[in-house]
Amino acid sequence: MIETIYIEKKIKNHPRTKFILKKFKKARVLEIDKYAEIFNKRNQNFRIQKANPDLILAHKNDGFVLPAPEGFGIGSSENFYFSHMYNCIYDCRYCFLQGMFSSANYVIFVNFEDFDTSIKNVINKNINSKITFFSGYDCDSLALENVTGFAKHILPIFQQYPEVEIEFRTKSIQREPFMSIEPMKNVIMAYSLMPDLMSSSLDNKVPSISKRIQVISDLALRGWKIGLRFDPLIHGEDWKSLYENLLEKVYNSIPLESIHSVSVGPLRFPKKMFKDILKLYPDEPLFTSPLASSKGVVSYDEKIEEEMSSFCKTLTLKYLDNSQIFRCYA
Repeated sequence: MIETIYIEKKIKNHPRTKFILKKFKKARVLEIDKYAEIFNKRNQNFRIQKANPDLILAHKNDGFVLPAPEGFGIGSSENFYFSHMYNCIYDCRYCFLQGMFSSANYVIFVNFEDFDTSIKNVINKNINSKITFFSGYDCDSLALENVTGFAKHILPIFQQYPEVEIEFRTKSIQREPFMSIEPMKNVIMAYSLMPDLMSSSLDNKVPSISKRIQVISDLALRGWKIGLRFDPLIHGEDWKSLYENLLEKVYNSIPLESIHSVSVGPLRFPKKMFKDILKLYPDEPLFTSPLASSKGVVSYDEKIEEEMSSFCKTLTLKYLDNSQIFRCYA
């Protein structure tokens, strides 16, 4: 999977570095001063690198916890996110990361202890507010859990603060460490889903929808709270019947009482990011769909967005309460 690993000299003896290197015993290991020497430099091509990405182990210096983008929330008054990693092992055609970064190499920040400190500081500064943290904004939060052990590391922090929520957002079928520990009421296992037909052409290198639903069911029966993220909603031929079949399949496959929240959000990109992605995939049919630019955002027109969101919400209301449904604009 990984042929070359770059390691910042300052963290070569960090316990997490040694832990990760044991997972890739055949990889070539090279030392560097700063991860920016390899990652996100000018004239790198995301699409080319994605075919054979390298791994970079680095020290994160700042920005451990950041305010979540406007329109990215599930009911809390204060929303934050953190990313222990940049980039994703999956290759979803609509992913905004391919427009954010010019490099497809993976960066794992090994100084988890600094995330701990920053999370606690944010909680203490917002002690009287309802807070949700999101793991998995600049990466898939669980896809490399067997390599990083980040979720296993961070969960004890949230055991100390049972009123503070954390959402792990993923498309993976990673069950551990969650099947081996007692469920926590403030942890949300959130899964991105779309109809099988769309996923088969757009979710490259990603576990199938059926496999994801099976893992959701397993975790729900174990006692974990579930988040369903129908985001992005993709417009196309027979989209109504495709989403109707998907939602009915999901809601009939898991205990409804396990569902914490549902969010829906039509496909959208910042304009500059969309231009960069289009350069990488000029022939991608997804980008020739009825997209338009308005106020710095490329998306479906407002009528299509509203129709799709309302359709999915109406179907969801057959199973859940309105207070559990959120519109995602981020």
